[in-house]
Amino acid sequence: MQAWKEYQDQHKERFLEELLELLRIPSISARSENKDDMTTCAEAVRESLLKAGADKVVIYPTPGHPIVYGEKITDPSLPTVLVYGHYDVQPPDPLELWHSGPFEPVIKDGKIFARGACDDKGQFYMHVKALETMVQTHSLPTNIKFCIEGEEEIGSPNLANFVRENRELLKADVVLISDTAMISMEHPSIDIGVRGLSYIEVEVSGPNRDLHSGVYGGAVANPATILARMIASCHDENNHVTIPGFYDDVVEATPEERSMMAAAPYDEDEFKKDLGVDAVWGEKGFTTNERTGIRPTIEVNGIWGGYTGEGAKTVLPAKASAKISARLVPNQSSRTITDKLLNYFKSIAPAGVTVKAEEHHGGEPYMTPVDSIAYKAAAAAIGDTFGKTPIPVRGGGSIPICALFEKELNIKIVFMGFGLDSDNLHSPNEKYELFNFYKGIETIPHFHKRFAEMSRS
Repeated sequence: MQAWKEYQDQHKERFLEELLELLRIPSISARSENKDDMTTCAEAVRESLLKAGADKVVIYPTPGHPIVYGEKITDPSLPTVLVYGHYDVQPPDPLELWHSGPFEPVIKDGKIFARGACDDKGQFYMHVKALETMVQTHSLPTNIKFCIEGEEEIGSPNLANFVRENRELLKADVVLISDTAMISMEHPSIDIGVRGLSYIEVEVSGPNRDLHSGVYGGAVANPATILARMIASCHDENNHVTIPGFYDDVVEATPEERSMMAAAPYDEDEFKKDLGVDAVWGEKGFTTNERTGIRPTIEVNGIWGGYTGEGAKTVLPAKASAKISARLVPNQSSRTITDKLLNYFKSIAPAGVTVKAEEHHGGEPYMTPVDSIAYKAAAAAIGDTFGKTPIPVRGGGSIPICALFEKELNIKIVFMGFGLDSDNLHSPNEKYELFNFYKGIETIPHFHKRFAEMSRS
């Protein structure tokens, strides 16, 4: 263990420089103009795995963006850990809110600022450097496989087929994912679950062209107004979702789990200060932590229509659109909720407009069993390097492939993320603390050691 830390301390500056090079690649999976960048990034991931000591690394093409598979098999009799991550990133818009270029990483106040710094390049790269550490110190206690994809941010549309077609290649004893957050470095935690996702787009069409709002206003239905009313109707005065059947399959958290969540450190004043708001908002009867962990939600992710340029233009728009997502909890199904959302918006369309609603992507909620060897190994590893037992929490985000891995590979998943909720994921000025990056590299070898030991006992 001391050899691990010494090696990491000797090479920490190189580790950082390598990550910065990866962050300079604009691997935006949602945009067709970045297709070549996606290929470049996949090649960079391949090279990093080979240099770290992987024996075999292959880039698998898909109908979309490629998947990078790597492995280091030291002894078939040892347990095998499958590391999942993604090299694609969210679009950086709005660019004017960034303090520095999203793909021009800078170090400031002990933080890396760049798109993908935390989600997920910085986090999956910890595993690459942990592999290098164990290989170079001749202390790798497990077999390691890597599945690093390029489509997580667009719902992983091609991963399912890859997993089904390569079950033997991906065969392992556990999936280890670092794409989540901790409460803080002072209060380390482990996500024991993530929410599912349902994502749709709604378009409301009215007249056959934009109209003069003076000549026609008040006589023709305004698609922007109608869309706003439709969206507003999704919640009641208590911020409870009104869509019929939305809560039908929700597994309510037990009083014991709610008590455990209440015991986790949380400062509401600090929460509001960090976000620049003077009040929290959400479903009545639940705390902020519960609203973002154990409750399903519906949010508008984008809305547009009519004139949005500089100055004024008095028009009644012909169309208005919105992107809308729902976060799901056990036992909700993304297919069921997506159908409910699509049907709801179509069914409440008033006369005078036409509504088109279509699906983007979705994923299932996932819960990690806290009595599994993998979870216990992760908790012990964090205890080794932090000196504290991690607090089990529920994550508010979604990792769509979790249920897929369990179904197709028949193995459990453990989350061991080192980000923070305040790292501006999907927002301008995404960041990742240098301390967290190095702490992850330090902790991951302890997981492999603990998992190997516990698997033998």
